[in-house]
Amino acid sequence: MKHLLALALCAALLLALAGCRFHINVPEAETETTASPAYVTDIHGKDVPVFEDVALSSLDPTRFRKTDNGRMTYDDENFNVYTGIDVSRFQGDVDWDAVKADGVDFVMLRIGGRAYGTEGELYEDTKFPENYAGARAAGLQVGVYFFSQAVTIEEAAQEAAYTLGLLDGAALDLPVAFDWEHVSDAAARTAAMEGAQITSFAKAYCDAITAAGYQAVIYFNREHGYFNYELSQITDYHFWYAEYADLPSFIYDYKMWQYTEEGKVNGIEGNVDLNIALEPAVG
Repeated sequence: MKHLLALALCAALLLALAGCRFHINVPEAETETTASPAYVTDIHGKDVPVFEDVALSSLDPTRFRKTDNGRMTYDDENFNVYTGIDVSRFQGDVDWDAVKADGVDFVMLRIGGRAYGTEGELYEDTKFPENYAGARAAGLQVGVYFFSQAVTIEEAAQEAAYTLGLLDGAALDLPVAFDWEHVSDAAARTAAMEGAQITSFAKAYCDAITAAGYQAVIYFNREHGYFNYELSQITDYHFWYAEYADLPSFIYDYKMWQYTEEGKVNGIEGNVDLNIALEPAVG
């Protein structure tokens, strides 16, 4: 991770323009380094490690702003802005044509997950097949995410195999996201997991997804990214960052920002997560 006072040139943003679509480019594998981090006090009085081998964000947080409809935009003519949502069965029946007409460009669909109880069983999101078909038919760009509760590298690889089985070769415009989260249940099977373990799970999952020909991305919020993931060990993959705020405060490079869980979109009853993605403008 780089020290704070330098804004390094980041690799090309995750979302590369291709005709009327954007897509995510997977960076070439880099040699892992073992640089010792410096530290800076950032949040809650905790010292955040700053590694020299993880790219800082090149985005200016002060250029983000919310429009009258509550959607986030970015005031810089050098970037194209895309509005996205992420959806699971909890959004119920979705009118995807109405979603598209309301200015949404892309969606990340939950494909499945693992239960956090003792058995840790795998499950498919019951609305995934319907949501995938509807979103694609409406002309939205589609990616998926898997809610992981892996406790071993073998379980993470099993989750990847399960994801690939559910996809069954289906086309995606955007990546498959690995979403490992601590849950608010002291009895959860994942309660004792620590950063090095979680990082190894993400790497095992994403490596398997990439080997199957899909792109992969790792989802986390600010605290999870700073204090759980060893980011210098997963620089082969891009980050999908969550912080529910008016401005992002994460110092490292991210390719999508989930900025609220209380978004409103036509075609969806109730709240939905909203995301923004950016790419350099062409020409």
